[in-house]
Amino acid sequence: ILISIELILNATDINFAVFNRFLFPDGLEGYFFALFSIAISAAETAVAIAIMINIYRNIRSIQVGKLDEMKW
Repeated sequence: ILISIELILNATDINFAVFNRFLFPDGLEGYFFALFSIAISAAETAVAIAIMINIYRNIRSIQVGKLDEMKW
């Protein structure tokens, strides 16, 4: 799910930059929105990495089958 959100945010960044370039060549609003969206993507990636690190610390394994242990 997190990767799909990341791809959607990257697509919107490209759209902001392209539409700003062609519709408003002198304005920078599209670039600022794209920069803000990139910051949100970076925060999302940091949260995903933190979740993965915590799973590894609790289970001491990277096997997906052992994730059932965290439910109880």
